Amino acid sequence: MSIIRTGAFALIGLAVLGAGGFAALGQYSKRGSAPGLTGGTLAPCPASPNCVSSEAGTEAAKRVEPLASASWDALPGAIAAMGGQVTRREDGYIAAEFTSRVFGFVDDLELRRGEDAVHVRSASRVGHSDNGVNAARVAQLRSRLDD
Repeated sequence: MSIIRTGAFALIGLAVLGAGGFAALGQYSKRGSAPGLTGGTLAPCPASPNCVSSEAGTEAAKRVEPLASASWDALPGAIAAMGGQVTRREDGYIAAEFTSRVFGFVDDLELRRGEDAVHVRSASRVGHSDNGVNAARVAQLRSRLDD
């Protein structure tokens, strides 16, 4: 019986430690900010699979289509309706943050007004995988703008 109890305590301890680690990463992600424009375009996605972008040169697995140019003025409202917060708005550039409910992870959504489209980049600030959250966010934004 004591082996089972020891095992149960060990599992509970590992779960608490894991949850604490995720909570710490969530807090750490709040310290950053969107990378902004690099040479007039959105920053490239990192090697990790937690980013999508419509900018030229983005590898196929991370590539999303740009948004319609006519959607520019509706973007701040659509972002707010999705639970995001616009943190920076400049001529031809919008940055927003989305915070996960459970551990408080912050993801950045950036938009750049191009000549014939709105380019988009959505990326996690920390971690390796995002389980498709950033691609889904861009798809949801596109859907809201199409309504």
